[in-house]
Amino acid sequence: MQDRVVVLAGGSGGLGAATARLLAAEGARVVVGYSREDGRAAALGLPVCRADIRTAEGRKTLLDAAPALYGLVVFVGDPGRGSDEETLRRSVETNYLGPVLLAREAAERMKAAGTEGAIVLLASMQAVHVFENSTAYAAPKAALVHAARVLAKECGGKANIRVNVVAPGVTTAGMAEASVRSGKYDRFLENGAIPRWGRAEDVARAVRFFLEPDNYVTGQVLAVDGGLTLRA
Repeated sequence: MQDRVVVLAGGSGGLGAATARLLAAEGARVVVGYSREDGRAAALGLPVCRADIRTAEGRKTLLDAAPALYGLVVFVGDPGRGSDEETLRRSVETNYLGPVLLAREAAERMKAAGTEGAIVLLASMQAVHVFENSTAYAAPKAALVHAARVLAKECGGKANIRVNVVAPGVTTAGMAEASVRSGKYDRFLENGAIPRWGRAEDVARAVRFFLEPDNYVTGQVLAVDGGLTLRA
């Protein structure tokens, strides 16, 4: 990853920060995109760019901050807690529309530059397995998975831009952290569905795998969930 330019959209949170540290340690030129909490982003000690990827201006600002782009990872998300119309609309915009548009625009820049790169989108275990009371969050994330596969097909062949998805499970970082603290998922440990909680570093390593130069994988989803979706 030495000197390869990688943008982490939403990269100042727990999962993104762990990935940023891993990539930076390998010599990657990481640009961390974020939309709020300036202090948390600055604490990473890496180049940062404040941008809202739900807007065309924000997406352009973020991509302009990373010339010679090799990789894009999109951590941006909304927990989508609730069942009302406004929650669903916000979730679709944040969990699906913004990430997909950013991925498409990044892919076009890579194609124009002749770059053989990688795009990684973050979904959720709820995108690949049915959990009750999760419509507002799970449906847009499931749509994101399908869009990633379409984009992988469009960007394959001679362009050789790989597009994959990481689907975290119950992790003590990111949006699942509050649910873990509340005891919502204790039953999965108690009944042996998982051996431990997931860690941010588990997700970071999966993202790093998909970013590997000359990787031979595209259009795939990797559930980093300790086997939870096999047993839930």
